[in-house]
Amino acid sequence: MSLWGGRFLDESNKLFKRFNTSLSFDYILAQEDIFASIAWSKTLLEIGILTQKEQNKIESALISLKQDIYENPEKILKSDCEDIHSWVEINLIKKIGELGKKLHTGRSRNDQITTDLKLWCKKNIQILLESILNLQKQFILVAEQYHDIILPGYTHLQRAQPITFAYWCLAYVEMLKRDFSRLEDTLKRLDVSPLGSGALSGTAWNIDREKLALYMGFSAATNNALDSVSDRDYVIELLASASISMMHLSRFSEDLIFFNSSEASFIELSDSVTSGSSLMPQKKNPDALELIRGKCSRVYGALFSILIVLKALPLSYNKDMQEDKESLFDAIKTWNNSLLMAILVLKNIKLNKLLCYQAAEKGYSNATEVADYLVKKGITFREAHYISGKIVLHAINETKALKDLDLSEFKKYSHLIENDIYQHITLESCIEKRIAKGGVAFNQVQKAIKKEKIRLNIV
Repeated sequence: MSLWGGRFLDESNKLFKRFNTSLSFDYILAQEDIFASIAWSKTLLEIGILTQKEQNKIESALISLKQDIYENPEKILKSDCEDIHSWVEINLIKKIGELGKKLHTGRSRNDQITTDLKLWCKKNIQILLESILNLQKQFILVAEQYHDIILPGYTHLQRAQPITFAYWCLAYVEMLKRDFSRLEDTLKRLDVSPLGSGALSGTAWNIDREKLALYMGFSAATNNALDSVSDRDYVIELLASASISMMHLSRFSEDLIFFNSSEASFIELSDSVTSGSSLMPQKKNPDALELIRGKCSRVYGALFSILIVLKALPLSYNKDMQEDKESLFDAIKTWNNSLLMAILVLKNIKLNKLLCYQAAEKGYSNATEVADYLVKKGITFREAHYISGKIVLHAINETKALKDLDLSEFKKYSHLIENDIYQHITLESCIEKRIAKGGVAFNQVQKAIKKEKIRLNIV
């Protein structure tokens, strides 16, 4: 069933009808379409198209339809309607007869589509914001639990300088803050109502679009109907935010996959987020993290898809834009599920304090401290860097950690080195020296955790 046909003599080809329909995925917008339709009925009342009695009857029928959907969501998919907008209107007419045909006065599916999609995006952004906050909270709880565990920090996947696990957690909290901020900005820009824009040039009825926008919870109405019905910037922005956040989650996943590997064994993942091998009984695979890492590309694909759909697309609405929804719905669901899975992974994580510490020592992550020590003795940093490199090379050849070298071995490279070198090159000393804002010093990390607990309202 369709909402058009007067201009056509022949019926649509069945294959075309299946190709053209969007109901199989835009049925997700049923609640939003009904919500916006109720708001539109109130506008029609204000301009005299509907009487109060008629508006009440339409609103009651729409609420009843909403309840029908709630009780049996699958009923929509059994229909042969073209899209969710036609499904709502046709079923409204079935409920109240000819009166239902008045509802579409002054309205186009073009402005309906983008209104419904914006309402859906607004609702899901709130869900995502909550998930991001909950993941940040979990990072802080884990950081507090393992605040004293030292492990190597890496550059180029080579052990670089010692850090703490809490400090590692705080790095991802910062990334998530930016993800949160991007979502908030996206919400600000999409929080304008396109309803009342008609097909492309506005409506011929003298409606108060600002009041209509407020009915639906938007902050304002859009300024140009031609732009309004063809605008999908908000879809691009939301998917760009999703892509950046999924990139952060993929890095988080890769870090933990490595930390969990037999080669590192810094952490142990819970049985609840891992799986075994069908052949090798000893295996415990980090499937949850690998899937987050893999699903990142799925979200990227959704972003690229909408960018390509809109490239060089003429104004205003074109059927190409039907392709804006399916990948968006999937990407947002994937993003939120990945955030929830990351929380689950962190909740039950266990750290091996000894192996973390030993790895930081073996990687000569305290070599910079030798150079800084020599600088304090009056040597230029470049010369100190060279001497420190020679000392590290000697230690490697002797298969010793820097702390295990004799003083005579140090003095071989600089007579300025004394017994106090040993207190400068402990991992704890390396960490405690980094007291500037953003540094890894224990007290700086504790301050950061305390600050985040206040911001996130963690009791």
